[in-house]
Amino acid sequence: MKYVLFICTPVGGEELSPGEIADDPRFTAYIEEVRRRDLVKGGARLRPYTDATTVRVRGDEVLLSDGPFIESKEYVAGIDIIEVADLDEAIALASRHPAALAGGSVEVRPVWE
Repeated sequence: MKYVLFICTPVGGEELSPGEIADDPRFTAYIEEVRRRDLVKGGARLRPYTDATTVRVRGDEVLLSDGPFIESKEYVAGIDIIEVADLDEAIALASRHPAALAGGSVEVRPVWE
């Protein structure tokens, strides 16, 4: 079954560059495991929430606002699309993600297929 892992980072928390992630043993161990097990089927690291633009349509008017669609203590910093046996395996994988271990969170959501 496919799941999306929404990797959430605390607002104002440490924002690692791609280079810093590549040098961080927490991330390299996690990335090596999911690649070795061929669990990740897609995904992306997102630019900071300050670069977001939210689009809303009200009638014929397109409304744009800077920033994420909601104010919160966390923001989505990236997504992983994984394929695992079941929700238990998805949760086990999410619980080992460095973002979850460093004070952020990982939302696990099934994909409609």
